[in-house]
Amino acid sequence: MNNFKVKSIKKEQCKEWLLYKHYARRFCSISFSFGLFNNESLCGILTIGKPASNPLCIGVCGKENSKYVYELNRLCVVDNLPKNTLSFFVSQCLKKLPKMILVSYADTAMDHNGYIYQATNWIYTGKTKERTDISTQEGKHSRHYKKNTDYTKNRKTRSSKHRYVYFLGSKKEKRYFKKCLKYKVQSYPKGQNKRYDSSYKTLTQKEIF
Repeated sequence: MNNFKVKSIKKEQCKEWLLYKHYARRFCSISFSFGLFNNESLCGILTIGKPASNPLCIGVCGKENSKYVYELNRLCVVDNLPKNTLSFFVSQCLKKLPKMILVSYADTAMDHNGYIYQATNWIYTGKTKERTDISTQEGKHSRHYKKNTDYTKNRKTRSSKHRYVYFLGSKKEKRYFKKCLKYKVQSYPKGQNKRYDSSYKTLTQKEIF
């Protein structure tokens, strides 16, 4: 991994990756953003933000710890990276974060099982239920809807997702978070992963100092 390094980047550097390369094709809440660089070229991004759902923040480890809950909401890299590069990228990002409770999801609709979270020792807490929520327009999340507007014809199905949790902090803080965890710890899921089309070629992006 001598040619690779991980650095904090500006959220604007993630925009093209999120809108055109990641399968979700939409921007997301970003509190922390990191780039994977091969020499000077950006070849991957990872973003972390506050979840749109306040009940989720409360539901992980209780209301008293809800302010610490963040979501690893996007992880996207170029194709054909050397083996173990992705786990290197994620583990280096985790080392750069402050005390927090991280949640992330692997989408069953995309045949994802979350093997990168398993490789980096996240806690698996089962699958979410399939549901529907409001979509104001293509690519928009339900938290963007306008009050007193009828969006009943604009509901979108949200697939079931594998849910992973990771604790950051001192040994004492991580023990406390684990004790407060409301979800049941389960065995890692297995299955054949399916790759989505990530062939979009981002513009050459050099490291910005």
